[in-house]
Amino acid sequence: MEYGICNLAIIPLRAEANDRSEQVSQVLFGETFEITEWTERWVKIITTHDNYPGWIGRLQFIMLGHLAYRRFKQMPPPLTYRAVTQAWKIDNNSVLYLPMGSSLAFLEGNTCHIGNDKFEIIGEIGETDNLAVTATSFLNSPYLWGGRTHFGIDCSGFTQIVFKLHGVNLLRDASMQAEQGYTVTSLHDTKLGDLAFFENTDGKIVHVGIMLNNEKIIHASGKVKIDSIDEKGIYSEELKRYTHKLTVIKRVL
Repeated sequence: MEYGICNLAIIPLRAEANDRSEQVSQVLFGETFEITEWTERWVKIITTHDNYPGWIGRLQFIMLGHLAYRRFKQMPPPLTYRAVTQAWKIDNNSVLYLPMGSSLAFLEGNTCHIGNDKFEIIGEIGETDNLAVTATSFLNSPYLWGGRTHFGIDCSGFTQIVFKLHGVNLLRDASMQAEQGYTVTSLHDTKLGDLAFFENTDGKIVHVGIMLNNEKIIHASGKVKIDSIDEKGIYSEELKRYTHKLTVIKRVL
């Protein structure tokens, strides 16, 4: 098996080996993956943190040895906790702007080592223990299919990155996340951090959000926003109607 690591701020993960193909997710700086197939311009990968398959460009990563990959899995690196963190690439005096949740692989002091590249992380490297603060930092981020950053994010990408920053690995899609954790039987019993899932007319889970309390939910729909929720589902104050039908509430914290 071959392995790789992302050495750019963000790269698109595509459904097919084509620049015009659908973006199904994104790989953030320092995230690793297994390589399962090569073409002239593309590689097919399976991401380490959520086992999600897709295609990335051959020029958008560097190779990672087996021992380094195993070390990475055994000792997960620190994460960036600001919306944007600057990383100074020492060898060519350039700057990368890392999104929240990037992995500071093989960190020594304030210097991140990826292959032969060294990146000095500018500013304090810290943590947050307040999930509500992490989630609400994304307010007004635009909806982007496959997105995982403040500059574009989808509903399950939003829940995934927020929980990643709080030590919980969620799978990539809403229907997958709905299989994790355990069920909260009553909306009245929900608490901050519970995940609410919603179904379409065919009964398929297609949306997810984070409960702030038993009356309010934060989710990505058009943009990241806070809406009211009851037993029927999400009520949009902007649209003056219910927009999502509640299916189940799960607790993963």
